[in-house]
Amino acid sequence: MTTIRQRRVEKGTEVAEDQPSEEKNVKPDGKILSDHTGGKLWNILWITVGGIVAISLGLLTSVYVATLHENDLWFSNIKEVEREISFRTECGLYYSYYKQMIQAASIQQGIVNCKQYVEPVYFYIYTLFGLQAVYVIALYVTSWLLSGTWLSGLLAACWYITNRIDTTRVEFTIPLRENWALPFFAVQIAAITYLLRTHLQPVQERLTLTAVFIATFLFSLTWQFNQFMMLIQALALFILDCFDMIPTAKVTWLYIIQISGLLLVCVLQFFNSMILGSLLISFNASVLIARTVQKNLKKGGLLNRLGKLILHVLLVLGLTLLINKFIKKILNLESDEHIFKFLKAKFGFGATRDFDANLYLCEEAFGLLPLNTFSRLSDTLLFCVYVFVLFLMTVAAVIVAFRNLSGSNQVQFMEKMEECTITLKPDAAYNLIHTVLFGCLALSTMRMKYLWTSHMCVFASFGLCSTEVWKLILKCIHLYTSQRTHVIKYSIPIITLLYISYKFWPGIMDELSELREFYDPDTVELMNWIKSNTPNTAVFAGSMQLLAGVKLCTGRTLTNHPHYEDKNLRERTKQIYQIYAKRSPEDVYRILRSFGTDYVILEDSICYERRHSRGCRLRDLLDIANGHIMDGLGENEPDLKPSLYPRFCEEIKKNLPSYTIHFTRVFQNKTFHVYKLAKHK
Repeated sequence: MTTIRQRRVEKGTEVAEDQPSEEKNVKPDGKILSDHTGGKLWNILWITVGGIVAISLGLLTSVYVATLHENDLWFSNIKEVEREISFRTECGLYYSYYKQMIQAASIQQGIVNCKQYVEPVYFYIYTLFGLQAVYVIALYVTSWLLSGTWLSGLLAACWYITNRIDTTRVEFTIPLRENWALPFFAVQIAAITYLLRTHLQPVQERLTLTAVFIATFLFSLTWQFNQFMMLIQALALFILDCFDMIPTAKVTWLYIIQISGLLLVCVLQFFNSMILGSLLISFNASVLIARTVQKNLKKGGLLNRLGKLILHVLLVLGLTLLINKFIKKILNLESDEHIFKFLKAKFGFGATRDFDANLYLCEEAFGLLPLNTFSRLSDTLLFCVYVFVLFLMTVAAVIVAFRNLSGSNQVQFMEKMEECTITLKPDAAYNLIHTVLFGCLALSTMRMKYLWTSHMCVFASFGLCSTEVWKLILKCIHLYTSQRTHVIKYSIPIITLLYISYKFWPGIMDELSELREFYDPDTVELMNWIKSNTPNTAVFAGSMQLLAGVKLCTGRTLTNHPHYEDKNLRERTKQIYQIYAKRSPEDVYRILRSFGTDYVILEDSICYERRHSRGCRLRDLLDIANGHIMDGLGENEPDLKPSLYPRFCEEIKKNLPSYTIHFTRVFQNKTFHVYKLAKHK
């Protein structure tokens, strides 16, 4: 006998009963069946429209940033050397490996030969701009999953585009590793959001876990900071698990996926030691061990559970430090020590004279997030809505966490969940803690703001389109009705979209019509001279940023480059940079020749730098590390002493015999000076 489900009220909750359905079947018009079929077709149509909108917005974003890049540089019209020089600093290093790959005969004969269809440089940049489409679609889908309506995804994508200055920098730093990685991170967050939904079928859960693993692996493979981002993610999962806000079994799978993804990347990166010694692996392993050791962690009253929770946290932290110390000791790992020195100095745990740490501390990108960021984000209403939603969700999370810790058993917990007005779904809880932790990271380190601002678009749009949020607000002011909730849920986002379109569409059109052209004649002249006047086997020394361009444009061998995650390379860079310190010509010559240097490039922009204040100029950092007094007016630490020698990059230009015996100037223009090193026996 077929049955239908009928609701009855018992103890304040709705319970389903099975009820015979013959009475419904005898209706001649078949209205029940037609309503059900019509509703299903409407849902399919609604989802299809939402999917089309998502793909369209992703492609439009890709075209938008590609057009901005073309208009800014006139990329299609400049020479190849100018195109390559436009990939500044480490961007040039990353692109050089792609160029090296496509120029290899074995690869050309294989699957990467795209020259007959598109220029290699365009294949490269269009791939990255295409990943921006993936990025926007992932943000759209995450917001849609959280709110239940694709209108939320539309609003998230529009906010991402209109706040482009603070959400991405892909159009002017194309090859940066973060531009490869962040789209996969967004996909991973979308997959985790779906995974944390309740009542998933086993097949759905397995497929989603596979998607999470693939996205985690690709994210880890493409960015050097992956382990630190996923450590924050692991902390978010740990917090939620401690307060019973997400299922423990799913958290365990996510911990395992993070570890396995990192270990696979370690193997593919020729056993990258920095990964093996990462805090993420130590932390995840510690959580799994601590959970095995501590039984009945989630049973008991409030005080009992709080005591167990504090003990659990202390045990996990202690095990993390112990395991990490053990791994680094056994494998003799020091790859990431400069990061911990930087963090120690940044958060006021003692000043440092460490050159590498100070190099980070003095860069604006690693400083605090500027306050004008919030005014820009507020212009689009994004930050205002975000703070509003964040406040409401945080209050709800605190109430739910307290209720979870107070429950004595699972049955009582489920009854309270049904009876209580304030609830927080696991997917929403995860995204709440995610945005809070990454917000703290962005506030402390400006370069990491792109991880926060993009998710800010998702979180704010979800809150504005969420039935639960508006239901809670309306109940608090005693105005709740189902119809009123739906009207507000759709009308306010639409009004917000109309406001954004009205205010920012003209500016976007003006931006797309603004035309510029790449112009850097001094660097072009330098690269052309190197290609024409030096042997292919010549070895060049200089600043990390410039040498990345030398490798890309000329293919010459370098003494150092911007890949700063290797301790030996950091030490080598510090030694090479003595060309800007107060050292004798004999010392500098000996250092350069020890690395096989044939030519050294000096830059006036570094030697006479004014971009940074005193104490943060590169020459100041070298003076401090060498124990020398800095140039110019101002205080010096009492134990610093005057150097016995003048600054090398200035004195060499005087052509004194003590310098010309070792160095011969072979090229100069307004910006660069190239010296050839003598080869003494």
